[in-house]
Amino acid sequence: MKITLFQFGKTHLSFVDEGCVLFTKRLKHYVKFDTITLELPPKQRSADGDLVKKSEAALLLKKIQPNDYVILLDEKGKNYSSRQFAATLQTLANTHASCVFVIGGAFGFADEVYARANAQLSLSSMTFSHQVIRVLFLEQLYRAFTIIKGEPYHND
Repeated sequence: MKITLFQFGKTHLSFVDEGCVLFTKRLKHYVKFDTITLELPPKQRSADGDLVKKSEAALLLKKIQPNDYVILLDEKGKNYSSRQFAATLQTLANTHASCVFVIGGAFGFADEVYARANAQLSLSSMTFSHQVIRVLFLEQLYRAFTIIKGEPYHND
């Protein structure tokens, strides 16, 4: 299975960048993994929230392939324990060649993106910035693969 993470805008937080580099490097031992950062033109970034969401949706939906299984990282999504998430990933690996995770921009997702998604995943009932969630998600993705492989990274 190939996993792609789509995210909007560059981060300006060095600790997020460092964490993402670390976990991306670790993930490549388990799965074909890529991160794609999408950016709106500067004039579109300063529009009101609904226009930004629509612009981001148009940009994202051009990049997603018809056979991609799309999971949105969204506060309204399903919560999993780390072991449940690992089991879900294992099932997806057995049934789909390509899985796409999407971290929305600061204003969330447009309706068109929700309509295209196959699932929604919540990492917490708390709200995190769209930048910080990047490193949290990558750590959980890495943790899931170590659980699948039976490695000692995860402790119950």
